[in-house]
Amino acid sequence: MAQASLRLGKSVANQAFRRNLSTTRAVAGTHLNYTVQDGVAVLRFDSPGSKVNSLGEETSAELQEAFQTFMKDPAAKSAVLLSGKPGCFIAGADINMLAKCQTAEEATALSKGCQDLLFEVEKCKKPVVAAIQGSCLGGGLEVAMACHYRIAVDGMKTSMGLPEVMLGVLPGGGGTQRLPALTGIPNTLDMALTGKTLNAKKAKKVGLVDAVVDPLGPGLAPADVTTHQYLEKIAINTAKQLADGSMKLPNRGPKNFAKKVEKAAFGVGPVKDYVFNMAKGKVMKQTNGLYPAPIKILEAVRAGLDHGVEGGYKAEREKFGELVATSESKGLISLFHGQTECKKNKFGKPANPSKTLGVLGAGLMGAGIAQVSVDKGYTTVLKDMSSAGLSRGVSQVSDYLDKKVKRKKVAKLDAERYLANLIPALDYTDFGKVDMVIEAVFEDINIKHRVIKEVEKHMREDAIFASNTSALPITKIAEASIRPEKVVGMHYFSPVDKMQLLEIIVTDKTDMETKKAAVDVGLKQGKVVIVVGDGPGFYTTRILAPTLSETIRLMQEGVDPKKLDKLSKGAGFPVGIATLIDEVGIDVAAHVAEDLGKAFGNRFGGGNPEVLKGLVAAQMMGRKSKKGLFVYADGSKDRPVNQDGMNIIKKFAAVAPAATAGDEDVVLRMVTRFANEAVASHQDGILATPLEGDIGAVFGLGFPPFSGGPFRYIDTMGAQTFVDHMRRFEQSYGVAFTPCQMLVDMAKSGNKFYK
Repeated sequence: MAQASLRLGKSVANQAFRRNLSTTRAVAGTHLNYTVQDGVAVLRFDSPGSKVNSLGEETSAELQEAFQTFMKDPAAKSAVLLSGKPGCFIAGADINMLAKCQTAEEATALSKGCQDLLFEVEKCKKPVVAAIQGSCLGGGLEVAMACHYRIAVDGMKTSMGLPEVMLGVLPGGGGTQRLPALTGIPNTLDMALTGKTLNAKKAKKVGLVDAVVDPLGPGLAPADVTTHQYLEKIAINTAKQLADGSMKLPNRGPKNFAKKVEKAAFGVGPVKDYVFNMAKGKVMKQTNGLYPAPIKILEAVRAGLDHGVEGGYKAEREKFGELVATSESKGLISLFHGQTECKKNKFGKPANPSKTLGVLGAGLMGAGIAQVSVDKGYTTVLKDMSSAGLSRGVSQVSDYLDKKVKRKKVAKLDAERYLANLIPALDYTDFGKVDMVIEAVFEDINIKHRVIKEVEKHMREDAIFASNTSALPITKIAEASIRPEKVVGMHYFSPVDKMQLLEIIVTDKTDMETKKAAVDVGLKQGKVVIVVGDGPGFYTTRILAPTLSETIRLMQEGVDPKKLDKLSKGAGFPVGIATLIDEVGIDVAAHVAEDLGKAFGNRFGGGNPEVLKGLVAAQMMGRKSKKGLFVYADGSKDRPVNQDGMNIIKKFAAVAPAATAGDEDVVLRMVTRFANEAVASHQDGILATPLEGDIGAVFGLGFPPFSGGPFRYIDTMGAQTFVDHMRRFEQSYGVAFTPCQMLVDMAKSGNKFYK
């Protein structure tokens, strides 16, 4: 998405053009350079000081200036648009442009400006070739689709897609209209409704690109650079041939009988109704109607079919404007900003980045940590106490790499190289070489103390000890260390290879180099990293505990686990709250509830702790024991409620006050306790910023993404309204629903967490 403002490039140099010269420079802007080579204008997009090119006010203005220069330049018979960055064509819009839009009307005008700019490109009588290597997303793909011919590199991280739906908006630069024209309705819906990306070969197959270039190996420069130079030569040659008529633009119509039938069918009203109604039904089922963007995308695409080009573009920009003004879009864009910030090392680069890791414990968590380390180049020593346990852990890593090969995520040779990074161990022989040890042993302070004492005998003095604990205070763990300044918490989430969040816990003794190194390892492992202070439960476990306690109380009041799942998923949680208890493990929940209950007292009360203890005593510990709140059978997706477990819960039955027993209040009771504890964590200094709190809650615990996280959820609802709900529940349930002081103060002042 681009904005068509008219700020000129930094300088325009008018030089005499002679046909025997191969290159003439016409425009040298900050972001766009314009040269002419043998009659082909080369528009090179290369924003300085940035790893990516994005479309903001300044870059869009220079892009427009460069295109207008090309259109008027008699020396240029055709053009090539390419990036100066081998890893990125155009990554999309500058999200800050959307944040500046205060009204739907302003956002609609922004969309129209982009549409008008790309109409100029599309309607140009001289051919324009887009040469794509690296990410070509959102507004970048919309720019490429406005060009007359597209060439893309196979591999080299080249991907094309329209991910706007994940920001709660739709493609506002013609994407909902040009994509169907190039690829057909089914492919458009598949891409635009999911944010799915395509590689070059798949893009050619669906008609999105016209030619695919095979990558080259390294030469005097790295492979991506040599390939990029090769792409430029091919694109220039293609543009020359299109200009002189020796090559014709491809026929954009259906290529085979099936595609011809498909196109004809979408001209029939009942067929259109059936397809779009089916798509809408799937969207509503997957989103519970909480995300307006997919529905607006369907409406914009349909408008183009029903009302032609003019009607389609009008619908696109108006619906874009409507979506930018929604709280859902603001929440999702906030999460995007948060992700971006949490992919940076706030402490700076470590003086001696870790290269070799040691992982203690080859269970699911330990092997998972090894998985995400070996394929990032880390030599990883994986130690376990038993040969059987070690073998299982090594198999987990090997299976993970095999699956990546089958899915063509990595080459077989690379997978073998990654596996060679894994060093299985039954003793500490190799631990003198490691830069960082990450322990993933049982959640017991005595075991943690024994392990840290053992391993420190074999570690270098500058090596770091990290504990993958979910609740035990790092300060307590560090009491057993001879170097507490080198002890840090690294709380991974299961399954490690799928969960994006890493919660790093620092104490008042953790030194700066340890902080830098821990964040550096997490970022290289591909994690979104938040850094929190030390205390019982840190941040994520602390805010989840009262929510789970309230869930147990609701079941004591007679709310069925399936109903709890339905209500929580209906509120936007990706995993039902009862299912989450089974996934966490009822034994783990009982252990955490006991520890945090001691630390925080009645405020963390709710469900009777004896409920969890009774389930654990009956060996009902969740999915891992095949029985918890639900019953799990191998090979079956059906999960009936565990009636034996319900009978245990009924022994502790409670009566819900009628005033707080409705479905809306059931959801509010869970959500308010979650969000109140998030604010209390910020109040207590555990959490540095609301932004990290929102990222931790969404990416670690599944707080409804469309809300933007618990802090933005409170902002959207209003602190006073939120406090009023808590006061109402407080009358029935006491201190568990007493709002924290920071919330009370914000309600009085009317302030927000996000300005």
